[in-house]
Amino acid sequence: MAHDHSNTPDLSAGNLTGSGLGAHARNLGLAAALLIGIGAWTGYRSGDTQAFARAYVVAMMFALAICLGALFFVIVQHLTRAGWSVVVRRPAEALMQNLRWMWILFLPIVWMGWTGRLFELFPWADLAEMAKVSPADAELVGHKAGFLNQKFFFIRAAMYFVIWGGISHYLWSSSLRQDRTGDPAITAANRKWSGPAMILFGFSITFAAVDWMMSLSPAWFSTMFGVYFFAVCATCGFSAMTLLCLRLQRDGQLKGIITPEHYQDLGKLLFAFGMVFWAYIAFSQFMLIWYGNLPEETAWYLSRQVGGWLWLSWALLFGHFLIPFVLLISRWPKRWPTTLAIGCVWMLVFGFVDLVYLIVPHVPHDVGDFARYSEFAAAHASDSPHLFDPTLLGLTLGMFCLVLSMTMRSLKGKSLLASRDPSLGESLAFQNM
Repeated sequence: MAHDHSNTPDLSAGNLTGSGLGAHARNLGLAAALLIGIGAWTGYRSGDTQAFARAYVVAMMFALAICLGALFFVIVQHLTRAGWSVVVRRPAEALMQNLRWMWILFLPIVWMGWTGRLFELFPWADLAEMAKVSPADAELVGHKAGFLNQKFFFIRAAMYFVIWGGISHYLWSSSLRQDRTGDPAITAANRKWSGPAMILFGFSITFAAVDWMMSLSPAWFSTMFGVYFFAVCATCGFSAMTLLCLRLQRDGQLKGIITPEHYQDLGKLLFAFGMVFWAYIAFSQFMLIWYGNLPEETAWYLSRQVGGWLWLSWALLFGHFLIPFVLLISRWPKRWPTTLAIGCVWMLVFGFVDLVYLIVPHVPHDVGDFARYSEFAAAHASDSPHLFDPTLLGLTLGMFCLVLSMTMRSLKGKSLLASRDPSLGESLAFQNM
């Protein structure tokens, strides 16, 4: 049976405004500064610029994935004219609006390009240096120089941040404006522009994934990589926004407004995109490359099937799909705050693990020197993902705390509910069949 909403929801200011958000923002900001400082210091002391840079990319992409996933959620609610989601949309909008300042996170990569050190992260940035260790790869990548060159690389990066920042600013500001004016035309305009916004979103995250992750191994390519990154964004974004809703209710806000009915649908979205869709895309990419059996494609997966990376690959299969699939396939775990929160934290952790899997490994230059996989695996048996490396953990946890801090700051003094949206009544009365 669906939950009975016979009681009138409390729409008083005390239930719709977070009183402790300023303190949360301050504490999370301090934690972010400390953790990022620890990560940066340990990375600097290690002397391994390449490992430090890749750890930073993992942290940056994790923060971006959370906010891009939230942006996708907001766009698709307007695009489909969804009424059920109005009461959970403001937390998603608060996560989404961080995209307006996230260009700052890209500045260290700009600095690497400015100082002539971009090749330490992206080998294509210096083909002469690349040719010294892998002439065949350098020749192949040379044919992509019209796309993979520093000037165009940074122009594209600027375009991505303008698109994401522009869309998120428009949706955030229009939502707040509707709180003040109650103008239903704002909802109509958001629905009108959500179509073009979705197209721009899809193209931009696809090219960003190619530029910032796939081109770390520039001789390798996959036409499914952009969709794979979208699955990462959905996983992290839906998990984070659900946890934010649960936290706000735990602090005493939105009581009786966000109900088990809404959490069940948020759980459905996480189940569909973060588990089933992710597994479909990850398996399809692996299967197509395995079936094609082309050396320039299989080398990317071979580097992830040796040493500790093999165990990480199995961990992703069980941790990102099979275990949470069993946990959330029933309706009841999605309706209970504790089990749903456990599932969301679990998926955030494996969203991070997935990004480590995508970004950190190097394709060994000697991969073509071995006749058998067993010989290659034996030679690289000591390779390790170093998941608990203080640089990697410090930067990633620090970025996560930074996103949460800025999210709490954006909600301070504002309504936690899109209180004058025309579909609010439908959302408050929403029931699952």
